[in-house]
Amino acid sequence: MKLKRVLIVGAGKGGTALLKLLMETERMEIVAVIDVDPEAPGLALARSLQVSVGHDWRAWIHKEIDIVIEATGDDQVFKEIRSARQQTTVIIPGSVAYITSELLEEKESLVQELKQQTENQHLILNSIHDGMIVIQADEKVSFINQSAERILGMEKDEVVGHPIHQIIPSSRLPQILKSKRKEVNQKLELDNGKRIITTRIPLIGSDQNVLGAYAVFQDITEVVDLAEEITNLKEVQTMLEAIIQSSDEAISVVDENGNGLMINPAYTRITGLTEGDIVGKPATVDISEGESMHMKVLKTRRPVRGVRLKVGPAKKDVLVNVAPVIVDGKLKGSVGVLHDVTEIQSLTSELKRARQIIRSLEAKYTFDDIIGRSPEMTLALEQAKVGAKTPATVLLRGESGTGKELFAHAIHNESKRRHNKFIRVNCAAIDESILESELFGYEDGAFSGAKRGGKKGLFEEANHGSIFLDEIGELTLSMQAKLLRVLQENEIVRVGGRKSVPVDVRVIAATNINLEKAIMTKTFREDLYYRLNRLPIYIPPLRERNEDMKPLVEYLVQKLNEDYGRNIKAVSQEALDKLEDYEWPGNVRELENVMGRAMIYMDHQEETILAKHIPLLKKRDLHPTDDSSLTKWTGEKLQEAVDLYEKQLLADAYMAHQFNKTQTAKALGISIRNLYYKLEKYNLDKDSMQNFS
Repeated sequence: MKLKRVLIVGAGKGGTALLKLLMETERMEIVAVIDVDPEAPGLALARSLQVSVGHDWRAWIHKEIDIVIEATGDDQVFKEIRSARQQTTVIIPGSVAYITSELLEEKESLVQELKQQTENQHLILNSIHDGMIVIQADEKVSFINQSAERILGMEKDEVVGHPIHQIIPSSRLPQILKSKRKEVNQKLELDNGKRIITTRIPLIGSDQNVLGAYAVFQDITEVVDLAEEITNLKEVQTMLEAIIQSSDEAISVVDENGNGLMINPAYTRITGLTEGDIVGKPATVDISEGESMHMKVLKTRRPVRGVRLKVGPAKKDVLVNVAPVIVDGKLKGSVGVLHDVTEIQSLTSELKRARQIIRSLEAKYTFDDIIGRSPEMTLALEQAKVGAKTPATVLLRGESGTGKELFAHAIHNESKRRHNKFIRVNCAAIDESILESELFGYEDGAFSGAKRGGKKGLFEEANHGSIFLDEIGELTLSMQAKLLRVLQENEIVRVGGRKSVPVDVRVIAATNINLEKAIMTKTFREDLYYRLNRLPIYIPPLRERNEDMKPLVEYLVQKLNEDYGRNIKAVSQEALDKLEDYEWPGNVRELENVMGRAMIYMDHQEETILAKHIPLLKKRDLHPTDDSSLTKWTGEKLQEAVDLYEKQLLADAYMAHQFNKTQTAKALGISIRNLYYKLEKYNLDKDSMQNFS
């Protein structure tokens, strides 16, 4: 299509408006803009649009102009142009140009006003809390506000222009287009799990045709949560106050200014301060010695823990933990918890004892349970800890009662085998006739009375673990040979069987006899001795480590308090001196018996063990030739002295064997029947001895 060539004469207000209008159409070509005034605004606009300009229309009128727009408003100019134009050139007079200019200005104003209204509408719709979504008649989304984006969890670009069923599959807006009826306050659950309440309204034109539909909806998940928070606020506050008031922990709460808000009865019990002393008062009011941790926390906004202070008029020694209370980023105060140091020490002591009681049912003790700081005991402990890290056989040597079994437990618990079994065997306590079957097991029918299917031995039970062979020196030579084979080959043969059973067992042996002398007397195999003696550990007797007496006595008092239900708190220095001035042939086991006997015969209200409570002990014979060391007769009858000694000996032996009558009789070398007679004679029974007060 050929473009119409246009010449604009007059570059004033009207000409300028026409220039803008014609430049937007594709059918017109502006040839030039003419005005006698070189400062006319239309000329400057034409230049910026790369349109030719001039001052005399006559120079352009014959250049194949199709349309001349006379925009000067001068009738003379109009007549001259009409006379000079070609017959095919159309002239538009200035009055028409003026009207066109006015219409264009009005149109521009209306367009700007419409844009402003649209922007205002979008601003309003985006600022409301409710979500809004609009669809056209073709069910495609044409508008969505920011609240709807937030509720749907989608961006505007993901929604606008897409069918509504792709955005909200369960939406009923398409049904609204068909029914032309609104739906008010309808519940709907979105795919993202949010629940909304929505109102859907059709958009109907003046001709009653449906133009589209829109929905306004609100996230009622937030509304429900808010309602629940408001409803439960008072109940929660009451519950929190009840928890604080009923807590055994001493609690204090202050506001952001450091003024007391609340304390509980436990706080009053520890500090001696009441609500009247604290509430509404500065946080420093309860401090006797030290800095207020409430004020420190309010200043730093960081918690503090384990700070030791003295509080209240009695200057109670406490440990304090304080934490800030921050709500929505704002500091609202702080809460502190006080712990009575005395109670903590008591609980720590009880916990230590409880741990000892509930420790593994098999290997019950660790190196922490072995009391000793003397150089001799320190050396033994260091050797045992080194031995625990190796797979080597350990031989514990020492007198009876020195704690060899404790060392065996500790070595197992320190080794890589600690999660497997720890089997204890007293080689002297098991009859030789059954010892082999106990250690190595037996096959079905191996001997009369054997279990059907056979039985595992203790070595098999201890597989991947440890076996403690106490009193190893009491084994017969034949049993020593069988044990040697196990140590050499790492396998056993059950009684009555032929097949070897491999075992992975760490052997810890113990003895109180002189094995070297036993080798010389041919009662102990030399090859077994060398196999066992790879890692010998000598445990010193009590008489060689006098400096361990005090910690041992303190430990035993704590243990016996639990056993006898007593509350002994201390041992006098005179009593300790008496204990240290004794040989202790029975070592720690004898010491425990002596301490137990002392506690049994103490009055219930007594809390300190005195020298008079310690039974008669033979002093160390430092000068054997000195006559002053001889025991003096105090005038008692022989039978009385014999009976008293026999009673004490029976009590010691009975307690030493944990009130086991069979073992006690065997240890004393008397019959069970004779033991029963003597226990009855001296009124010694388990209950009376345990609960004696």
